[in-house]
Amino acid sequence: MEPGSRSPAPDAGAGITVTVAEPRWRASVPAVEALARRAAAAARRAARARGTLALLLADDATLHRLNARYRGRDYATNVLSWPGAEGGGDIAIGYGVAAREARAMRRPLARHLAHLVVHGTLHCAGRDHQDARSARRMEREEALVLRRLGMPDPYRGAAR
Repeated sequence: MEPGSRSPAPDAGAGITVTVAEPRWRASVPAVEALARRAAAAARRAARARGTLALLLADDATLHRLNARYRGRDYATNVLSWPGAEGGGDIAIGYGVAAREARAMRRPLARHLAHLVVHGTLHCAGRDHQDARSARRMEREEALVLRRLGMPDPYRGAAR
């Protein structure tokens, strides 16, 4: 590299692995791995996160077990996240819950998946929604990331 030249921007997609453990993800969402990786990378860029990130696209039974084990909640949920070093971590997303939510909201499953990936990635980067103020801040950041991906604000028109 020449003196005074800039180093290339780090690849926000580096260090992201996607594991599709539930076949219905592939059957329902075209190029599901690429979509999940792109959504995670966009959220990492926005949050300036650099750590490694592992995404698991699983079934409801897996999310149920994980939710019971780590949160003491005896039901399947849409997304779980475990923050790691430098904004990295692990994220698990359940197919059945996500698909039902997408249908109920009349949204394509791919768009809802992108939102859940962004949401989980921001949690891994230290964002939270424990109170109304932090929830509004996180929702705005999610909407900004999704807009950068060419997707509409998932909270526009949603009941609070």
